[in-house]
Amino acid sequence: MSEAFPSNGPAAGASAAGLGLFRSTPGPEGAPVCSRKGCRSGAQWQLLWNNPRIHTAERRKAWASCPDHVEWFEEYLRDRGLWKETLPLTADRPMETR
Repeated sequence: MSEAFPSNGPAAGASAAGLGLFRSTPGPEGAPVCSRKGCRSGAQWQLLWNNPRIHTAERRKAWASCPDHVEWFEEYLRDRGLWKETLPLTADRPMETR
């Protein structure tokens, strides 16, 4: 499965704390949808992050977000010291992971 969805971050459909905050199912035609559990909106943002306890410094994981949840994701990642940057998700800028 593509890293465009958090299946390689928190377990698919669950946060690291097991709260079920994230999901990993693509939308129609494989287009990214918001990674927030229960949200079916198309993703317009990607939030790049890494966990320095388990990832190398250059490693980036990505979560997709709709406009309604981008601030929630940033706050969630910042509070845990994981957030790196938020980028627009457009046809010419697909999900970035490394």
